[in-house]
Formats: sequence, C-alpha cells, structure tokens
Amino acid sequence: MNLEVGKIYTLKLNSGEELVAKILKAEFGTLQVSHPLSMAMSQQGIQMVPSLFSADLKKVDINTASIAMSTPARDDVVKAYTEATTGLDLSTAKTMLTG
Repeated sequence: MNLEVGKIYTLKLNSGEELVAKILKAEFGTLQVSHPLSMAMSQQGIQMVPSLFSADLKKVDINTASIAMSTPARDDVVKAYTEATTGLDLSTAKTMLTG
C-alpha cells in the first residue's frame, strides 16, 4: 500500500465501512491517520460522522490488513472533510482585487 503522507484518502475497510482520513504515517502493518470520519446515509444524503466517539481523533492507528481498498479522496470529499475537521468554511471563493 503506497499512501502519501499529508494527503486525504478514502479507505474501504474489510468490514464494509468507508472512512475518509488524512494520512499521518504509513509503516509496515499500520497506518496512522488523523480525524477518521465514516460515511453514513441519512435523510439528507451521505454524511460524515466521527469513526470513534469516545477517543481523541488526532492520531488513530489502523491495521493495514483491515483495509480492502484505498484511493485519494475526490475534491468535493476533501473539501467537506477539511470543513468538518477544521471548522473552516471553504464554500466562499476568495477574490483578490488588483488595481
């Protein structure tokens, strides 16, 4: 598994759960991620919810044997993930005016 540190990936676990997380460290057998969010269906559509409710999500280790698939997350997913984990509002475009 060749994942780039610092990038946001979509991970499909062997259990069927889909996670979105930022890669902190990739070592043999273990993947350390930050703020893993699970994808869940709701009446409003797909939502991102914390993968763990009773833990600090800054650094979470995942056994790489538990990962069935991985791919860089789509741009819209990266934007939603960044907004959910940082509180930044990326919906408004910033324009620089020059005279």
